[in-house]
Amino acid sequence: MADTTSKKPFFPVDHHRHAAPLRNPKTLTPESLFWRSFTTSPLASDLHLPVTSLEFSPSPPFDLAAACSASIHLFHGGPSPSPAATLSSFSDVAFSPSFRCDGALLAAGGASGVVQIFRVDRAAPPLRRLRAHSRAVRAVRYPRLADKLHLLSAGDDALVSYWDVTSETPLLSLPAAHRDYARAAAASPASPDLFATASYDRVVKLWDVRAAANSNSVLALDHGDPVESVLFLPSGGLLASAGGNSVKIWDVIGGGRLVHSVESHNKTVTALSLGRTGALDGGKDGGESRLLSVSIDGYLKIFDFAAFKITHSMRYPAQLLSVGFSPSGLLRVVGTSNGIIYMGKKKKREEEEDEGAKAASEFDWSNPKPENPVLRPTNFRYFRRGQNEKPGESDFVIKRPAKVKLAEHDKLLRKFRHKDALVAALNKKNPNSIVAVMEELVARKKLLLCVGNLDRDELGLLLGFLHKFATMPRHARFLMGLAKRVLEMRAEDIQSSDEMRGHVRNLKRVVAEEIQIQQSLREIQGMISPLLMIAGK
Repeated sequence: MADTTSKKPFFPVDHHRHAAPLRNPKTLTPESLFWRSFTTSPLASDLHLPVTSLEFSPSPPFDLAAACSASIHLFHGGPSPSPAATLSSFSDVAFSPSFRCDGALLAAGGASGVVQIFRVDRAAPPLRRLRAHSRAVRAVRYPRLADKLHLLSAGDDALVSYWDVTSETPLLSLPAAHRDYARAAAASPASPDLFATASYDRVVKLWDVRAAANSNSVLALDHGDPVESVLFLPSGGLLASAGGNSVKIWDVIGGGRLVHSVESHNKTVTALSLGRTGALDGGKDGGESRLLSVSIDGYLKIFDFAAFKITHSMRYPAQLLSVGFSPSGLLRVVGTSNGIIYMGKKKKREEEEDEGAKAASEFDWSNPKPENPVLRPTNFRYFRRGQNEKPGESDFVIKRPAKVKLAEHDKLLRKFRHKDALVAALNKKNPNSIVAVMEELVARKKLLLCVGNLDRDELGLLLGFLHKFATMPRHARFLMGLAKRVLEMRAEDIQSSDEMRGHVRNLKRVVAEEIQIQQSLREIQGMISPLLMIAGK
């Protein structure tokens, strides 16, 4: 076998070229810098089964509830989340944990159709068991305002129930509220009596419990795909629904008008949550609200619903089923299909500065640049300084006119070399350019003079052009007149050359064919005209 070590490499390296510098983190937008300031680490990695729902308590210390298999796992809130308790009184799969407005109670549904209510401060048996559903309860929601006595539930039996928790009785029961499994629900931040439910029948319905006794929804929105999640935006006037690979924003106050549709995910969107950029500690208002969406494509997308654009995205190594954002603004969590809860913890300002300095030292590498020498009048660049500066907002810019590139025949016409211009146009073989040059020569009264001064080769070019394009309807009158004058002026030269006689024969044949076509058209016109007159009468 031949020795291959002496062969040249397939991809030779140019040692004189330097590696391109990496992107500078300082060029990122403030939005991206905020979301990058969360340090991602596993909060729980031993659950082994899909984490179907994540919910933060609305009151400090903002505890976290995670639904996984037949348990609800509680985690302490605060700067360092840690496991607090496990509620395992479910006989089957638990779904949709929901905190009461004061954070003291937690309600969750189950695959058996029972809604259970627990105290958060202790791992004790459930305080209440609400029984009305015949199939799995997939959505449970407490009102977001100061209502501690009621909650809403929806399940796979298409039943929507509004409960009086103290008496364990449904105040409102809506059988067949949907035509398929009801999988999501949301409470309005504007009123404790307004709820939204979503189903696999592709419809999102808005319910007012004060006027829903007739089983009619206040509003019905057609999402177009089976809906996995629904969420009211902070004002209560907008509603977000997730289904298929799209997230849609609806104007509830405007009668259910579709405001915007986001299709940034490649696969089914599984959950929605509200986040806030620059939220202050303690849950105080600060920053701007963002819509967080996760999908089984492994991406978490942050959507600015005021500007209708995606501002940031993150990739995780598993399918994402749930998402949550702490009201304190310090914690972001996502739940995966393999039982891992990933926690994004907000860095403190000192840590951010240290990380920023480290990132700058690691990524700001670039080729060493030589020091620019001081420009002096003896240097040519001294007189060109400032020419590459970009104009400012207050500068008045005077643009240079674009330089027109002239063709060869135009340059010759400018020099009054008429015959050379005609020959140059004939050599280009562009009929429009040739006719334009001829018309210019007619205007200058030089065309016949140029034809008389053509030598035999140039005359052959002219005759070849005439026999090809003399019958072109756009220029037929002009070119046929020119052909007649050329045959009269250069008859002796044409008779002395076989090639030119061939051009003339071709011209005669083309003219005869054109005459025959015109006669046929006149005959057709004669046949059609009486028919048109009869039809008109």
